[in-house]
Amino acid sequence: MEAMVRLGVFLGIFLFMVAWEWFRPRRQLSLTRRRRWSVNLGLAILNVGVMRLSIGAAAWLAAIWAAEQQIGLFHLVPVPHWLSIVLSLLLLDLAIYAQHVAAHRWRWLWRLHQVHHTDMDFDTTTAVRFHPLEIMLSMFYKVVLVVLLGADSFAVIAFEVILNGCALFNHGNVGLPLVVERWLRYAMVTPDMHRIHHSAFQPETDSNYGFSLSCWDRLFNTYCGQARTTQTAMTIGLDEFRDSAELGFVGLLALPFRRLRGR
Repeated sequence: MEAMVRLGVFLGIFLFMVAWEWFRPRRQLSLTRRRRWSVNLGLAILNVGVMRLSIGAAAWLAAIWAAEQQIGLFHLVPVPHWLSIVLSLLLLDLAIYAQHVAAHRWRWLWRLHQVHHTDMDFDTTTAVRFHPLEIMLSMFYKVVLVVLLGADSFAVIAFEVILNGCALFNHGNVGLPLVVERWLRYAMVTPDMHRIHHSAFQPETDSNYGFSLSCWDRLFNTYCGQARTTQTAMTIGLDEFRDSAELGFVGLLALPFRRLRGR
C-alpha cells in the first residue's frame, strides 16, 4: 500500500512535469533527452529495484515498530496527534536539509552526491539521478530519525510523497511568472531557486540546499536569491566533469570509487 501510494503520486507528478517542460522549457538543453534520460531513468529504475529488494519500506516499518514499542519523542511527550504529524513533517524536512549540507561538506559523502551534480542539464529527471549507495544511506538516516521522533506512519508516508513531489517540481526545466516565483519562494523551493544549486560555480553549488521548504536556507544563511548570471545562461553541472562520455550509466556507478576531483 505504502509503495503504491508513493509510486502513483510520483508518476503523476513526473508526467505532469515532463509535459510542462516539453511545451514551456526554461532553458535550451545541451544534450539530447535520449542521451540523458537513459542514464537518469536507468539509475532511478536500478534504485527502485535495489530498494524494493532490500530496505525500501524501512522508514514506514520503523514508524509502525516505534508505535508498537512506544518509543520516540512523540510517544513519550504527550502532544495532540495532529501536532505530532505537523512537527514530524517539519523536523524530517529540516533533517533532509542537514543531510544535504553534509553531502556537500563531508568528502566521503560528496563522493556519492557528486553523481547527482554531474548532470550537465537540469530537468525533472535530474531529481532521480542518485547513486544507489546514497539512496540506501539516506534511508538508514531516515529510519533513525523516524524512531527517535516516534513519527506517525502516516507522517512518514506523507513526508516521502511531499519530498519526492517537490524534488520533481524544483528540478523542472520550467519557469514561473515572476510574481508567483517571488512569493512562492517564501514558502517552498522553486525551480529557479534550486537551479542555482546546480550551477557549476561552487559558491552557488554550496547554497539553496532545501528540497521542500525554503525557510531552512534563509534561517541558516545558505540562501542565494540570484545567480551571478541569468537562469538561462548559467553553466549547469560540475567544472571537473564536462565530458559526457565518462558520465554514462556504468561510469556514474563507478564514480564514487575513483579519485576525487576538485573540492
